[in-house]
Amino acid sequence: MTELTMGLKGRAEKIVDQTNTAKTMGSGSLDVLATPALVAMMEEAAVRALNLAEGQSSVGVSLNIKHTAATPLGMKVWADAQLIEIDRRRLVFQIEAYDEKELIGSGTHERFIIDVEKFMTKTQSKSL
Repeated sequence: MTELTMGLKGRAEKIVDQTNTAKTMGSGSLDVLATPALVAMMEEAAVRALNLAEGQSSVGVSLNIKHTAATPLGMKVWADAQLIEIDRRRLVFQIEAYDEKELIGSGTHERFIIDVEKFMTKTQSKSL
């Protein structure tokens, strides 16, 4: 397993456009950043903090977030993730998301490091 250290950081950035609005994603009726899009960006930031060994990946298993402010079309948004806990293969990240004006969301995200081949073999066995 790759050596991980506390404090690793990752960032993901997006522009709010028609593909990631609440109206388009079905999580609401407005042309503002959708909560599911915020969640995906937060996960992406955590993944970007990791540089895992070949044959390894990570999977998200838990999110505890608040989406506290709306962001309109055309505005840049970003999420910053920081690794705050390591328990063998279990990783916990603190995540904050911003738009160009303010904090728009925050929370924690838990991921597990997996062996890709074993994980995919087990997953594919479901369809047999």
